Amino acid sequence: MSERVSNGPSPVGRIYARIAGTGSYLPDKLLTNDDLAKQVDTSDEWIRSRTGIRERHIAAEGQTTGDLGYHAAVRAMEAAGVVASEIDMIIVGTTTPDLIFPSTACLIQARIGANGCAALDVNAACSGFVYALSVADKFIRCGDARTVLVIGAETLSRIVDWTERTTCVLFGDGAGAVVLKADSETGILSTHLHADGAKKELLWNPVGVSSGFKHDQPNGGSRIHMKGNDVFKYAVKALDGVVDETLEANGLSKHDLDWLIPHQANLRIIEATAKRLDMSMDRVVVTVDKHGNTSSGSVPLALDEAVRSGRVQRGQLLLLEAFGGGFTWGSALLRY
Repeated sequence: MSERVSNGPSPVGRIYARIAGTGSYLPDKLLTNDDLAKQVDTSDEWIRSRTGIRERHIAAEGQTTGDLGYHAAVRAMEAAGVVASEIDMIIVGTTTPDLIFPSTACLIQARIGANGCAALDVNAACSGFVYALSVADKFIRCGDARTVLVIGAETLSRIVDWTERTTCVLFGDGAGAVVLKADSETGILSTHLHADGAKKELLWNPVGVSSGFKHDQPNGGSRIHMKGNDVFKYAVKALDGVVDETLEANGLSKHDLDWLIPHQANLRIIEATAKRLDMSMDRVVVTVDKHGNTSSGSVPLALDEAVRSGRVQRGQLLLLEAFGGGFTWGSALLRY
């Protein structure tokens, strides 16, 4: 296991990174389980019983990750009351960028008019938003930024093998965003990041620029490969560990938490984490049934839905966590 990357609670008088606004965006097209059953050998019952997913959103032809991220960003900025000239940094968590370069963050920067600020992408697969949030938190804590736009956005439908029934039923497209602002009030308390590259072949896409594309195959051979049972076992164990680490670092017990906002990959993994925390499912934000697995988009999508529905209230203690290919995993504990 890698060395822990974390930041503990800020001493008195320090600046916190506080969520000032949230936003999200989903493509219009819905793909239901019944729709998939017409394409591959599956059924609504088979998918729901194993994953909890009923439907997912699919980007339109020509609609990019940057398009989804842009709309989520605008909504987060509106919620925060922030204009483009106030943004010091844009960080996009994604594993499906628009281009090899420039970064999707740079493309979004140009569209919102935040000229001159730092902009970068973070690729940590499904943990991308949590990783990006941690980077933004540290820039704010050290005083190098006061307002940071953090986005998680994906168009996973572009790298799904739609003939492979065990993977094509899982993934969807979407984006979520938050605006972090420097504040003397408590915000992000700590983040904790981990990775284990030795397990890469359990969940990966074995195509890249320097390793080569397979020109005789659709999409250059780019598609998601996953050994589901192995991923499930590792994810549950890793998330258990990072939950304990997060609570211990902040001197808290599991009963201090108001909400768990997990990566929306599989309902059974979410339920296992909730059980570990002794939390009833009515204190867990679940969107996997409606969104599927949107990778780095899933945590901010779930957060925005919970905020806009009124379930998450100011002052409540939230635990965000995610696990993804790499393997990567991480958590963020914050006072909303």
